[in-house]
Amino acid sequence: MKYNFDEIVPRRGTNSYKWDSAQAEDVLPMWVADMDFRTAPPVVEALRKRVEHGIFGYTKVPSAYYEAVINWFARRHGWKIEKDWMIYTSGVVPALSAVIKALTVPGDRVLVQTPVYNCFFSSIRNNGCEFVSSPLIRVGNTYYMDFDDLEQKVADPKVQLLLLCNPHNPVGRVWTREELIRIGEICIRHNVLVISDEIHCELTFPGHVYIPFASISDKFQHHSVTCVSPSKAFNLAGLQIANIIVSDKERRKKIDKAINVNEVCDVNPFGVEALMAAYNEGEKWLDDLKAYLFENYCCMKDFCKAYLPQFPIMKPEGTYLVWMDCSALGKTSSELEHLLKEKAQLWLNAGTIYGEEGEGFMRWNIACPRSVLIMGLKRFLDFVEL
Repeated sequence: MKYNFDEIVPRRGTNSYKWDSAQAEDVLPMWVADMDFRTAPPVVEALRKRVEHGIFGYTKVPSAYYEAVINWFARRHGWKIEKDWMIYTSGVVPALSAVIKALTVPGDRVLVQTPVYNCFFSSIRNNGCEFVSSPLIRVGNTYYMDFDDLEQKVADPKVQLLLLCNPHNPVGRVWTREELIRIGEICIRHNVLVISDEIHCELTFPGHVYIPFASISDKFQHHSVTCVSPSKAFNLAGLQIANIIVSDKERRKKIDKAINVNEVCDVNPFGVEALMAAYNEGEKWLDDLKAYLFENYCCMKDFCKAYLPQFPIMKPEGTYLVWMDCSALGKTSSELEHLLKEKAQLWLNAGTIYGEEGEGFMRWNIACPRSVLIMGLKRFLDFVEL
């Protein structure tokens, strides 16, 4: 492996939301979804050159930006995107909020598959809509969609949108082509638009392939809106860059208007440069990162099998998030989050922020040097042995 992901890069004291939010300095943060690795060297170099210029005025997004996105998705994922379909914005969450604003009216319902990324709920509520849950079904160490329940709820005439998380946060599923086809056919049958959050799309594990929902057919492309960003794969969340991809011209006009109404129509020069460098020159680094993350998961799996067998972890097919069943402790997830910070100096996400189906679970972020992961696991083990 060419890149040193074992390197400890100090982040405390850098105004890191992840590392500087805990009051106690000895808390190990394995919660919010950003990585503790330096980004790809070509990204660092591109940003260095931009800083040396010394002037950071309003940014015009160049044609090369669109070409970088188009070429990346064609090369890596076989998805042919046209420049006119793209709307840039400052992040996937602002993108989702703008899409909901554009394509619903207050009182409409938006379907989600819980447990699911917590910002889905706030984006729905903030636009005056109501969320409807179609819970995923846990089978052993993985989850599946409940298509019967999904169809029943999508049939509600007040449901206008389905927010799809692909790959799924927090349970780690990379949905198969067959699963995506079933969900698309159900939604098209009931005239419900699919809004696909594909922010984790690059982070897949061996044996699993990310399929862009809109790439499956022209019909699916027309009946969907996709939100993507290099932020998770290249650790660029603070640079605030994302893209909305929508082929339907009328929907695109509505979304573009909502982007402007929400005042998230401008992006900064660093986000633009970082995206181009990542997509044009970061491929080898990303492949090595994925291999390291998979090794981290294997390390965690082996540790849990040996020392924590009463705490099953779900098998992630993608992302760098691991979903652990902690129900053996007999505490609520919120209680456990508090106690782990207080007693073990370990910060994990309580499962209930992802919906009531997350009760009893905790979410681990394993995108860190392996020595840090092992430290976190040992702190958890010491806690349960108290």
